[in-house]
Amino acid sequence: MKKTLRSFAAAALLGLTLLSSCNTSTSGSESVDLIVYNGNVYTVNENFDRAEAFAVKDGKIVAVGTTADIRGKYSATEELDAEGKSIYPGLIDGHAHFFRYGLALQSADLVGTTSFKEVVQKVVAQQKAYPEADWITGRGWDQNDWAVKEFPTKDTLDQLFPDTPIILTRIDGHAALVNQKALDLAGITPQTKMVGGLVEVEGDKMTGILIDNAIDLVTAKIPEADEQEQRQALINAENNCFAVGLTSVADAGLDKSTVDLMDAMHKSGELRMRVYAMMNPSKANQDHYFANGPYKTDRLNVRSFKVYSDGALGSRGANLLKPYSDKHGHYGFLLASEQEFRDLAVLMNQHGFQMNTHAIGDSANRLLLDIYGEVLKEKNDKRWRIEHSQIINPADMDKFGRYSVLPSVQPTHATSDMYWAGDRLGKERIAHAYPFKQLLDQNGYIPLGSDFPVEDINPIFGFHAAVARQDGENWPEGGFQMENALSREEALRGMTIWPAKAAFEENEKGSIEPGKFADFIILDRDLMKVPNDQMRGLQVLRTYVNGVQVYKK
Repeated sequence: MKKTLRSFAAAALLGLTLLSSCNTSTSGSESVDLIVYNGNVYTVNENFDRAEAFAVKDGKIVAVGTTADIRGKYSATEELDAEGKSIYPGLIDGHAHFFRYGLALQSADLVGTTSFKEVVQKVVAQQKAYPEADWITGRGWDQNDWAVKEFPTKDTLDQLFPDTPIILTRIDGHAALVNQKALDLAGITPQTKMVGGLVEVEGDKMTGILIDNAIDLVTAKIPEADEQEQRQALINAENNCFAVGLTSVADAGLDKSTVDLMDAMHKSGELRMRVYAMMNPSKANQDHYFANGPYKTDRLNVRSFKVYSDGALGSRGANLLKPYSDKHGHYGFLLASEQEFRDLAVLMNQHGFQMNTHAIGDSANRLLLDIYGEVLKEKNDKRWRIEHSQIINPADMDKFGRYSVLPSVQPTHATSDMYWAGDRLGKERIAHAYPFKQLLDQNGYIPLGSDFPVEDINPIFGFHAAVARQDGENWPEGGFQMENALSREEALRGMTIWPAKAAFEENEKGSIEPGKFADFIILDRDLMKVPNDQMRGLQVLRTYVNGVQVYKK
């Protein structure tokens, strides 16, 4: 019977067999819910041990070992014969925009467009698909991918859509193109000024390009998605995450209403994704969480705030110590005053919240590291973070270790930016950009993420970027600044146990060990051995959360 079942499974797409305990020969006396056996299990425990099998009960792993040991000791309602496939802890994205990604799935997808003409074509198609929409929204364009690598202007949008407001957000979220109707609704004129933002003007005419804080003037006028749309956005985002092996995400920049919706959906069973929430530091969010303290369930953890210190390199908003090499006299922006960042840090420390600050430019990184140092004073276990940590002046590198500040990095940023980052920074500064290995050495661990939807949601792409420092075409040959590449073990830890630790959850998830949640994935090939040039083709066969299958290819 067992041979027949295995032969059937071998012919199936997955090559994995799910058996009920009545069809197996296990002799164990201790009852569990699930036994996974005959696998190549990367536990990602302290010693990076390998195993063959593990047992799950009540959503948690109760034992890990050989197939003989586990099947000899336990009997299960269900058994999964992995047939030698490689099994890993559920992957964790250490920095993403989970909710925003779900909402963006309902907008025009401009990622990968090769010209502004193609952007316009997609916007026209979006309007035809949703003719009753009050606004047309889209995201993902990147002028660096076009033959003409300049920001577009609003002229064509004004001609085609004189009465419908449009906002098209750049891939990094730090620049947007809007039409005149949107500018009028937001009350923006060529004279509009603000801290940490820019309304681009050529001559006396607005181009339609808004940078950083200027974007908020327009987005404030867009009606919020209703609750059903928000629910669907979360479900869509979750399904796409499970399909690529993500079982947990750090979601950056949330409001309390969104967190409350996530919590309700978790409790009703509608949402299964584990979320580490980084709150927007709005006054309303601060007032609530500082008064009530952190909030935690098995699937939701609220104990941090996401702060923005500067913009992005691609839109020249990242704050640099010296001017941009390709824009004379331009340093980028700080999005608030130094004192505002300092006051926030003091408040976070007083109320026991983790401060996670977006800093890309070397000036922004220096400022925030110095402010963190003023507040934290010495080594500690508060796990404050610098999100992105892209361009670090060598004089500031050791501040990460000195004050136990965690650099939270996104490997695909390096491989997406490498074509043009040298133009922005020049030869000297680019040598100190995306220094993942140096940053890892500061504290001995480093959480990795994707920043999706800024980058692709697939964590395998990030793994490849961290290890090979190459793009999807395996360019450049030999990799980009390989002195800062990570080993495969480091990259896997960076997508499992290290982001769990950065979220104070290393005792709950991030490895396949007794007592932890039974979150795990099965891949079609071994991530730790497949050649670099084949890595991006790896497929997730199954994803489990709490020992329950949530995705099957």
